[in-house]
Amino acid sequence: MKAEDAKKIISTAIDREVEAYTFYRSVSDRAKDPALKVLFDELAGEEKKHREFLQAFLTKDVARLHFNPGKDYKVGDAIPGPALTADLKPLDGLVIAIKKELEAMQMYTQLASLSTDTEQQFLFSQLANMERSHKARLEDIYTNMAFPEVW
Repeated sequence: MKAEDAKKIISTAIDREVEAYTFYRSVSDRAKDPALKVLFDELAGEEKKHREFLQAFLTKDVARLHFNPGKDYKVGDAIPGPALTADLKPLDGLVIAIKKELEAMQMYTQLASLSTDTEQQFLFSQLANMERSHKARLEDIYTNMAFPEVW
């Protein structure tokens, strides 16, 4: 992969982090449950940190980005999900959020596995782990909301 292509991918990742941040903020603003409000505020804050981290990559000299040029990154293979809006039912919003976290996790995992620089591998792996954590938290809430136990 050419370094300029890597920068385009990182720019797309930044756009996704901004989209996730905006979604989580709007859901937090509308949430009536205090625990959900706190969760979505935390997720919004983490997405903001991810954006800042990725923006730092864009300020690097193109020659300092190290990726294996012979790999197919399949970045364009992701099927676009529905638009993130705050006008969704809570369960639908959780499903979209889970899907977005999965896509981000997969993208960062792919970038980590294809990086030839150890520091880049570590940083993208850390981002993938953070997205995995977000997904797990959202799945726990979804499971509790979608399948409540009846006594």
